Amino acid sequence: MQDISVNSVLFFLAIIFFSVSSVYGGVADVLRNQDTKNAQQQEITTTKEVNKNDSTEQTPSGDVKKSLENHPLDEYIQKAEQGDALVQEVLGDFYKRGYMVPQNDQEAFKWYKKAAEQDRAAAQFNIGVMYDNGEGVEQNYQEAIKWFSKAAEQGSADAQSMLGFKYRFGEGVEQNSQEAFKLYKKAAEQGDLFAQSTLGEMYFIGEGVEQNNQEGLKWYTEAAKQGNFFAQYELGYKYYNGEGVAQNYQDAFKWFRKAAEHDNDIIVATAQYNNALLYLGVMYSNGEGVTQNSQEAFKWYKKLAEQGNAGAQFNIGLMYRKGEGVAQNDQEAFKWYKKAAEQGDVDAQFNIGLMYSKGEGVEQNYQEAFKWFKKAAEQGNATAQFNLGFMYSNGEGVEQNKHEAFKWYKKAAEQGNSAAQFNIGLMFDNGNGVEQNYQEAFKWFKKAAKQGNATAQFNIGFMYSNGEGVEQNKHEALKWYKKAAEQGHVGAQFGLGQMYDNGKGVEQNYQEAFKWYKKAAEQGNATAQFNLGLMYSNGEGVEQNKHEAFKWYKKAAEQGNATAQLNLGYSYSKGEGVEQNKIMAYEWWLKAARQGNENAQKNLDMLCTHSSWACK
Repeated sequence: MQDISVNSVLFFLAIIFFSVSSVYGGVADVLRNQDTKNAQQQEITTTKEVNKNDSTEQTPSGDVKKSLENHPLDEYIQKAEQGDALVQEVLGDFYKRGYMVPQNDQEAFKWYKKAAEQDRAAAQFNIGVMYDNGEGVEQNYQEAIKWFSKAAEQGSADAQSMLGFKYRFGEGVEQNSQEAFKLYKKAAEQGDLFAQSTLGEMYFIGEGVEQNNQEGLKWYTEAAKQGNFFAQYELGYKYYNGEGVAQNYQDAFKWFRKAAEHDNDIIVATAQYNNALLYLGVMYSNGEGVTQNSQEAFKWYKKLAEQGNAGAQFNIGLMYRKGEGVAQNDQEAFKWYKKAAEQGDVDAQFNIGLMYSKGEGVEQNYQEAFKWFKKAAEQGNATAQFNLGFMYSNGEGVEQNKHEAFKWYKKAAEQGNSAAQFNIGLMFDNGNGVEQNYQEAFKWFKKAAKQGNATAQFNIGFMYSNGEGVEQNKHEALKWYKKAAEQGHVGAQFGLGQMYDNGKGVEQNYQEAFKWYKKAAEQGNATAQFNLGLMYSNGEGVEQNKHEAFKWYKKAAEQGNATAQLNLGYSYSKGEGVEQNKIMAYEWWLKAARQGNENAQKNLDMLCTHSSWACK
C-alpha cells in the first residue's frame, strides 16, 4: 500500500475531575493528525481541534454526599469560615459543580482560594485552572502559573502535567522544553497517563531531552496499557510505519484495535479515532497484521464512512467497484464516490469523472465527466489534467479547444505524466494548438521516453534517425528504437530490422534484421511481412525457404502491400513455394497494378502476349 500521509496537529484537552481531593483537574496533550487511505490513494488530511475549555465533571464522592445529607449545609459553611481547609475545598467543589447549592464560579473561586492559601494542593490546582480559563475571576495566565506551580511543588500530578504543557508551548510562561520535560516526568512517574503519553512523544522526537526511541516506546506502552487512547493510537501508527521502532503489523493492529474501542470516550480526538478505524480497514483489506478479510475491512470503512469521513467513503466506493468484501455494485460505488467527491476528495472526483465518461454505475454524460475531471484537475491530479486536455482536444463534453487542451496537457506533463508529455510532444511535432517546433517536440518526447513510453521512444529514435529537432545520430536512433522494440512497439521493431538490414548506425547483420522483422511481422506489420518473405526467398539471415517466403508475401499482399502482391504473383507464376497457377499470378499482379505498381503492369502485358485471356 501507499504511504499514509502524516501531519502533526497540536491539541489541548482539559478535563474536569471532581472528588474530595481534586476538583477541576486539567490535562493537555499534543497529538498528531494522520489521515490514511488505501493502496489506491492518499487522503487529504483534516484537522480536528478540541477546545481547551471542553470539560467533563464528576459528582462528589459518595462519602461527601452522605455527609451532606446528614448535616445541614450551614454547618459546613460555618466550619469553612472557621478555617477548615478540607471543607473549604469541598465547598469550592459544590459551588463549581452546582451540587446542593446553586452553581456559582465566584463562590467556588472564593472557597478554593481559602483552601489553596492553606496549601491544599488540589485547591491550588483548581485556582490555577480558573485563572487559566477566566472562570469566577478575570483570566490571568501569570496567576494560573503561580498556583499551578504551588500545587506542582506539593506533588500534584495534575498540576505538574498542566505546568509541563504551559512550559512546552510557552503559554503564560517563557517556552522551555527542558522544564516541560522535567515536569511531565514527575507527573508520569506518579502514573499520570497524559504525562506518560506526552513523555513518550518527547522522547521520540527529542524535545527537551535527547532522542531515545526506547524510552519513548516505554512511556507510550505504559500509558497505552492503562487505556490511554492517544498512546494506543501513536503506538499503532509507529508500529505500522516503522517510525522509531521495527515495523510490526501485528502490534500495530493490536494497538489500533484498542484505540478503536474508545468510541464512546469523550477524551478521544475525532481525527485520531477516525484514523484508527481507517487503519483497521486498510489492514484487514491488505492482510497486514491480521488475516486478510475484505468483509471486516468493509465493516470498519463503513462505520467511518457513515460518519462522513471522505477517505472511508472513497474506500467503500472502491470496494463496491471491485466487489471486495461486498457484492460488486457500480451504482453503490458511484454513490459513495460522490459523497467523498462532494467533500473535495480529489481521487473520488477523478473516479466520478471516469464513471460518467464510461457510463458505469451512472448514465454516460461527458459534460458531467468534464465537470468532475476539472474539479480533480484544479486540485492538481495529473491524470485528471490529462483527461481534461484530451476532452478539450476532442470536443468531448466541452467545445473543442486545442489551446485549452495544450494548457491542461502541459500541467499534467510538468507533473511527470508521460501520456501528457507524449501528447505535448505530438502537438509541437504537428503544430496542433501550438506553433510547430521540432526541438520542443523532441524535448517532450524525450521526457516521456525516459519514463518508458514506448511510442515516445520510437519517435525519439525516428527523430535521431532523420535529424528532426536534433542532430542526426544513427547510433542514438538505434538505442531508442531498441528500447521501444523490446517493449513490443511494432514500428520500432521494423525500424530496428531496417537498420540491421542496411547497416545504418550498426554493423550489418541479416540475422538480427530477420529477428526484428519477424517480431514486427507477427504483429501484422505488412512491410515487415514482405521483408520477411524476401529474406526467406533469398536466404538472407535465415535458410532459404520458398514456402515460407510465399506465406509471408501472402500475409503482406492481403493487407494491400503492392510489392508483396507483385512477388506473390511471381511465386504463382513460377510455382515457387506454391503450385504454379497463372490465373492466380494474374489476379495478384492486377491488384498490384491497380495500385500503380509498374512492374506488375509489365508482367500483365507480357502475360497478355502469351495468353489472350489475360488481355481483358
